[in-house]
Amino acid sequence: MYEIYAFCRKVDDVADGGGSREMRRSQLEEWRAAIDACYGLTPPQALASLAEQIRAFGLLREDFMAVIDGMQMDVDTNIVAPSWATLDLYCDRVASAVGRLSVRVFGLAHDSGVGLAYHLGRALQLTNIVRDVDEDALIGRLYLPKEELAAAGVDTSDVSRALADPALAIACEAVARRSRGHFLEADRLMDASPRRAVRAPRLMAAAYQDLLRRMLAKGFLPPRVRVRVSKFRLARAILTYAVL
Repeated sequence: MYEIYAFCRKVDDVADGGGSREMRRSQLEEWRAAIDACYGLTPPQALASLAEQIRAFGLLREDFMAVIDGMQMDVDTNIVAPSWATLDLYCDRVASAVGRLSVRVFGLAHDSGVGLAYHLGRALQLTNIVRDVDEDALIGRLYLPKEELAAAGVDTSDVSRALADPALAIACEAVARRSRGHFLEADRLMDASPRRAVRAPRLMAAAYQDLLRRMLAKGFLPPRVRVRVSKFRLARAILTYAVL
């Protein structure tokens, strides 16, 4: 898991880092070549440990590439009011693909593991989107889907003005409800899975569901205060799920 996290952290740093778009595209191409090499006979020395875990757990090249493709979406343009279809693709690449890598390490059966990665990845990413809406706007991004923004009557021609519109709260609530639905499906899959295999996803789900509940309780009207994970609730989740 440390190797998977390190990979995700590094490609995310490329997507959100400084430098021109062309330079960051080139860096992502280098990562694609490096991942390809991890599946060959001579993996890069810097990724020797990752290549070892790829072999040990049967991690799929397509999932690593999907993560890079998600970062490419952020490099190619500032995402503003994507369609639900585009947002779902983005969530699949930057979150559910990470889940698909992770469930192989956790030891989940294929079908339940892929299903859990699908729902929990989307639940986590959509929660991040509504939590970070103001921070994302500072770098010219607005991940809320255009269908929900249009239904709320929010003009997205200017991101700063859209963020100041009280009607944005309606779109945030719609995305939060979608996230809650994915959490419910993820919980159902985890309930049917071996306890040991879902300890880590249980902790993630517990922490983020707490964030989501508190955001829904506070609402999304400006000025929004960024909600953080409750240390008490996280400790309670650790005692509930992490101790066998």
